[in-house]
Amino acid sequence: MTGVREEASGTGAPFGRRTFMASAVVAAAASVPAAAPAPAAGRPEGAAPGCRSVAHLLAVPESGRGVDWLRDALQVAVALELATIPPYLCGWWSVGDRTSHVARLIRRIIGDEMYHMGVVCNLLVAVGGRPRITDAALAYPGPLPGGVRAEVNVYLSGLNKPFVRDVMMAIEAPEAPLARGVNNSPGIGHFYDGLLRAFRATAPPLSADGQLSQRIGSDVLEPVSDLDGVERAIEIIKEQGEGTTSSPEDAFGDDHPAHYYAFGEIYHGRQLRREDDGWRFTGAPVPFPDARPMARVPAGGWPDPSQRVGDLLDRFDTAYAKVLGTLEAAWAHGDARTLGSAVRTMRGLEGPAVELMETGIPGGRGTYGPQFRPPRA
Repeated sequence: MTGVREEASGTGAPFGRRTFMASAVVAAAASVPAAAPAPAAGRPEGAAPGCRSVAHLLAVPESGRGVDWLRDALQVAVALELATIPPYLCGWWSVGDRTSHVARLIRRIIGDEMYHMGVVCNLLVAVGGRPRITDAALAYPGPLPGGVRAEVNVYLSGLNKPFVRDVMMAIEAPEAPLARGVNNSPGIGHFYDGLLRAFRATAPPLSADGQLSQRIGSDVLEPVSDLDGVERAIEIIKEQGEGTTSSPEDAFGDDHPAHYYAFGEIYHGRQLRREDDGWRFTGAPVPFPDARPMARVPAGGWPDPSQRVGDLLDRFDTAYAKVLGTLEAAWAHGDARTLGSAVRTMRGLEGPAVELMETGIPGGRGTYGPQFRPPRA
C-alpha cells in the first residue's frame, strides 16, 4: 500500500513485537513542552463523514459491543490511521536531504502508519465490513477523527519544531498523565484497548475473503483469521506508535523507537538515552535538517492562488482523490492489483507537492504546499 520503502533509522534491526514496561514513560514525556490546546473552531467530534465519536462508542456497555459496534469502531480506526499520513508526508517531503537521519525516521514512520491503516482495513473486512476510505479523509486543519485527543489540531506544514511538537508528537503521545494534555477526551490507546476487548468478548467469525496481503515498509500485511492474529495486529499498532503505554526500556538497542520517541529525538535534537533517573533526550546529536519552508495550510486551503499554483493544487488533489478511491476499491473487491495501482498513484503525489513547496507565497510568508483536500470538500 505504500511507495515508502523502509530504510534503517539508526538501529538497523526489525521492530520487536513485545509488551513493554511502563516505568519510564513519565520521565521521558515530562521533558517535552506541552503544546497549547488548539482545537479547530466549529468542527464537531468525528469530523470525517460517517465517523462516530469514540467517546460515544466507548460509552456503550461492553455487553453491547457486538459485530455492528466492531464495524463502526474499525471505521473510526481507518480514519485515525489515514489522518496521520498527510501531515507526516508533508514533513518528509519538505526535507531537502532524504538521506539524513531525520528524513529516514519520518519515512519509516510513514510506512508504519500505512501498515496500520492496512491492518484495520483487513480487520474491518474480516468482520464483514468495507472500509470507507474516501469518507474517512480528514479536511485539514482539523481535529483527529472520532474526537480523540480533542486538544490536538492537525494541520499541514513543512518540517519545523512547532509542527513536530504540536502535531507529530501530540498525535503519538503515550497514554501517560504527563504525556497528555489536561483534556479528558479519549486517547487512541484507550480506544484500541476497547476495540481489542470487544473482539475478545464477541469472538466474531473472521473471514479472510477480501483481505489483502502486501509488504509495507518493514512489515508484511497479512489476512487476519483468528483472535490471536487480531491481538497481535492491535498490539503492533500500539507498540509502534499510537497510544503506546510502553517505556523506551526495551524499544532501543535492537528495535526502532516508537513514533513518539522518534519525533521527540527530532524535536530535542538528541537521541533518547537512559539516565540514572529515567530516559532523557540527552544522547547523540540529531541535527534538525534544512527543510523547504512550506507555510501552514490555512482553513479552506490557499486563498487566491496564481494560475500555476492552482493548477498544481488541482493536479495534486485529483491524484489524492484517485489514491483514496483506488484504495477503497482494492478492499471492496479484495484485489491486490488495484492496491498496486493505488501505490503507483501515491508515488506520483510527491512531484507536485515538492513543486508547490518550492513556490514562494507572495509577501515572503514561506512557500505553498499540498492541501490534501478530500474529494467532498
